[in-house]
Amino acid sequence: MPDQGNQAWMGGGPARYRRLWWGIGWALVALVGVFSLMPKPPEVPGDPGNWSGHLMAYGALGAWFARLLLQGRERLRAALLLIGMGVLMEVLQGLSGYRTFDLLDMFANTCGVLLGMLAAPPRLPSGLPMLERWLLRLGF
Repeated sequence: MPDQGNQAWMGGGPARYRRLWWGIGWALVALVGVFSLMPKPPEVPGDPGNWSGHLMAYGALGAWFARLLLQGRERLRAALLLIGMGVLMEVLQGLSGYRTFDLLDMFANTCGVLLGMLAAPPRLPSGLPMLERWLLRLGF
């Protein structure tokens, strides 16, 4: 597998902000983990089962990491890890004593990851190269 740090990636351009993009990805993982394990997480109004919250959170993770990983195997590995994270969060919720274990939430998490991966390049534009150009113009 080629070294992505030394070549063009994310659809073009140097990987000048590679660490920033990966840092944002890991911050999103941490944020989803915190929301998954807090006693009273925020809920989407009008969605009592919070399915849309699960779809949005895991969809954002899937879409973000799919933008960073262009190779098919890397994307598959990321999808499996994110799905595993969703399963783990549900198990930990069941063990917490203040949250509940729910198979439907696992299904929503999985659907979110898959939808996010499907919404990534080449189907939709990445946006990250544009952000890199904008940051360069600002002098960062």
